[in-house]
Amino acid sequence: MNNRLRVLRAERGWSQADLAARLDVSRQSVNAIETGKYDPSLPLAFRIAALFEAPIEAIFTAD
Repeated sequence: MNNRLRVLRAERGWSQADLAARLDVSRQSVNAIETGKYDPSLPLAFRIAALFEAPIEAIFTAD
């Protein structure tokens, strides 16, 4: 699964640690999602979408 998480985070000037704190996950989880090593659970994907005020489809796309 591809995602725009790194771009969206950078647009806001947030570090991975900042984003992790906002999502209540570890910085390592944010890094793994950004690099495609881990796909978020559906509840986490919804939290990410809500945080960035965007539909899930605008953040995550199929390979």
